[in-house]
Amino acid sequence: MTITAEQRRARILYLVRELGTVRVVDLAERIGLAAVTVRRDVAALADAGLLHRSHGAVSLPRRESVAGRVTGQDRVVGMLVPTVGSYFDEIIEGARSAAAAAGARLVLGISAYESSDDRAQAEQLLDAGVDGLLLTPNWKPGGQPENSAWLAGLRVPAVLVERRAAPESPFAELDSVGSDHHHGVLVALQHLSSLGHRAVQLAARDDTWTAYHVRTGYQEAVGLLGLEPRPVVGIHQPGGDMEEVAVRIAAGVADGARAVLVHNDQDAIHLVPLLRGRGLRVPDDVALISYDDVFAALAAPPLTAVAPPKRAVGSAALELLLRRLESGPELPVHHVELLPELKVRTSCGGVGPSGAAR
Repeated sequence: MTITAEQRRARILYLVRELGTVRVVDLAERIGLAAVTVRRDVAALADAGLLHRSHGAVSLPRRESVAGRVTGQDRVVGMLVPTVGSYFDEIIEGARSAAAAAGARLVLGISAYESSDDRAQAEQLLDAGVDGLLLTPNWKPGGQPENSAWLAGLRVPAVLVERRAAPESPFAELDSVGSDHHHGVLVALQHLSSLGHRAVQLAARDDTWTAYHVRTGYQEAVGLLGLEPRPVVGIHQPGGDMEEVAVRIAAGVADGARAVLVHNDQDAIHLVPLLRGRGLRVPDDVALISYDDVFAALAAPPLTAVAPPKRAVGSAALELLLRRLESGPELPVHHVELLPELKVRTSCGGVGPSGAAR
């Protein structure tokens, strides 16, 4: 029996309602028709406003808000993060809140800081029928691993979160939203400089994306502000080698560097009593600024901290992905960097080395 165009299109609409976003080639396979025929039917349905086409896939059109802006109604967004807890909790919450406000749903995947897990977790999200992906790949400091080639073949739009591909990378044209950590370090050192400090030590890890940019941002900021450069005090295991870190910072203090920026909050909080055990009180003997501002306000004393806009990053990434889903390739590629701010508390108080108030 011959299937009419109306019957074909009714079947297409039924499958899209059942499956959510689906590729045209998959529709053709399910219906048992040539892909060219299904593409023609999909085009007719899209012209009638019954379907939405994007990146070779189709979905139901979204309803508009009262302001006339297209929302994410009925969209499902997958979000892949390397961990939950502390820093990424706030990013996830920002994305979740933005999704709820737009009428979309967020589905979470965790890749456990092992780059080999990224692809499997992303495929799991894709198999769940997500319309787009928010991705924080496990890229090592200073570059992207070779086994990220799968990113170029994603069948749905994706936005990088707290990651940005190098200009020469095959992923450079992926949308991205993240914190400008170089700016975050600069505002911290500007504050310490304004308080009379001419030398600031940096204690930081070297195994994460953020730590890499904190380190490179430190080198830039020292040059821009005309501060005395000091060797970075490496933190090689979170919370595990802080005794040695305290020894090196104490030596730096004795050499005139009475201010320190510590990445991250957890290590900064560990450091305070260890410095006190060496006769150095925060803030009287050494000014301390933490980087991340997840737990800094809970420390004793409360720590002045650089606060990346974590919730805003999650929210902006979700909203950008919904715009990409709506506009497709007509929307220019966005590389968005949001500026951290400095939350001034008591750990920079007292009197600076030049006599200025801290």
